[in-house]
Amino acid sequence: MLNSLQAFLTGCSAGGLATYIHCDGFRALLPKDSRVKCLADGGFFLDVEDISKQRTLRAFYSDVVRLQDLKRKFLHCSSSMDPGQCFFPREVVKDIRTPVFILNPAYDAWQVQHVLAPEASDPQHSWQDCRLDISKCSPDQLEILQGFREELHDAMREIKQKKDWGIFIDSCFIHCQTLNSLTWHSPSSPRVNNKTMAEAVGDWFFDRREVKELDCEYPCNPTCHNLVFSKPFKG
Repeated sequence: MLNSLQAFLTGCSAGGLATYIHCDGFRALLPKDSRVKCLADGGFFLDVEDISKQRTLRAFYSDVVRLQDLKRKFLHCSSSMDPGQCFFPREVVKDIRTPVFILNPAYDAWQVQHVLAPEASDPQHSWQDCRLDISKCSPDQLEILQGFREELHDAMREIKQKKDWGIFIDSCFIHCQTLNSLTWHSPSSPRVNNKTMAEAVGDWFFDRREVKELDCEYPCNPTCHNLVFSKPFKG
């Protein structure tokens, strides 16, 4: 690593969250004149109320932060904040100095199933079909999903102003997208502004252009590979 000219830290889902947390530490291991960047795929978890008005993921994150005594390690974490808030990417990115590419679906299937509409918050199973297949969501449920998308865009408001950061937000119902060549870079890959995510990441990594690819609302993008589940993602 001491002689590295280029390095790229990436991760998907929980690994995407870890990428945000460790990006600067990774950069510190490499020569100052090397090109070092990070990519987080499907790791921009949101601190939102679920359909029962509970913050399920924040409660889980609070336990993690307390267990590992992480709050003091996050410079952005003020004494007035709930410990769990410190662990969300919206807060973590405030301290990151290394350029990061954020790759996320606006309708993250894992988050829909475990953050927005977890089974424990849906005792009547009214969201069962919607959480497995976005095409089966009712108009009222789609309105809630559009609100979830707006929360994601709002959380990235400051990031959009960072010229050296990249963003690719498609309107697909999926989770990680870099692990599968079908979604990452193929003739049928999802496209935003006629760019695949691989093309967008390549343009950004090699400084060819500023990359902020933001998709329209579902169901506008016919190139999406929306997942259909027989049962939800494991928590």
